[in-house]
Amino acid sequence: MHSVQHLGKIWNRLHRRIREIRMIAKGLASTDHPIMAHVIPMRRCNLSCAYCNEYDDHSKPVPLEVMCQRLDRLAGLGTTIVTISGGEPLLHPDLDPILERIRRHGMIAGMITNGYLLTAERIQRLNRAGLEHLQISIDNVMPDEVSKKSLKVLDKKLRMLAEHAAFHVNINSVVGGGIRNPQDAIVVGRRALELGFTSTVGIIHDGGGQLQPLRDQEREVYMAMRSMEKSSYAQFNYFQDNIANGKENQWRCRAGARYLYICEDGLVHYCSQQRGYPGKPLLEYTVEDIRREYRTAKSCAPRCTVACVHQVAYIDFWRGRQRLAPSPGEDRQSQGLVQLQ
Repeated sequence: MHSVQHLGKIWNRLHRRIREIRMIAKGLASTDHPIMAHVIPMRRCNLSCAYCNEYDDHSKPVPLEVMCQRLDRLAGLGTTIVTISGGEPLLHPDLDPILERIRRHGMIAGMITNGYLLTAERIQRLNRAGLEHLQISIDNVMPDEVSKKSLKVLDKKLRMLAEHAAFHVNINSVVGGGIRNPQDAIVVGRRALELGFTSTVGIIHDGGGQLQPLRDQEREVYMAMRSMEKSSYAQFNYFQDNIANGKENQWRCRAGARYLYICEDGLVHYCSQQRGYPGKPLLEYTVEDIRREYRTAKSCAPRCTVACVHQVAYIDFWRGRQRLAPSPGEDRQSQGLVQLQ
């Protein structure tokens, strides 16, 4: 039985790699489609981490019919990856058919969860629904007032994932943002690798998704964690080296084009930390909107720490000049847009 499971995991890994290569080829061939969409079917969360601004304790789940309409529209736009997040997506009563809908369209299905609600049976259901990538952020070894996402609480869940998950699992450790013991990230990362998962490190941003320089001890931990990412799918986080040292990054953010953040109300936003623009309903979003935002520089980009938006932008770093977006309340034509070389 263990041999069969091992062979199954190897096959799933190979299949995912082929799909990811196709994603890159498709992205290189055309800039008129989103590479990744981050979709929120559930704003409510069962936790209340002090640094998080992406949850509440009362929202109802988005109805399945509405979610399917949004996923169908993303497929129509040519989206390659759909990541389900929240809040806590495992609270959604129709999560499995949501994932199935993503896969039915041929899109890669990912999810971000705090892991608290995982059971062996729930993991098997995620396998059957077609989940391909799962990420859990673990903030500390012991829970505290900043975060309950601790290794002590979640280690049993990680062992269940190692035994039952047919999908890729990444454990993201964090530094900054008031995390009390930065050294905990190293303990978490080592445990992830020990269980056969990949391990990444993230730098917690402020409420606007902006850079907050790390302290000396945090920077040392960050560099130690980066050296552990050799076997990780997210090796290309070199932009975070600048963030760790309090330096700005000069890059072309493609939010609103190659990366879409779809809130529970079905509106398209730049990202989780820059909600409000473009603020257009996904069902009305067109290729023209994608082209506009592809060429629009974002003033928040130099000090941005939102890793998924950076990573999606890598595929276009060498092409597609941008012009500076207008400030809030300004008209695009009257602003006198500045060309970025």
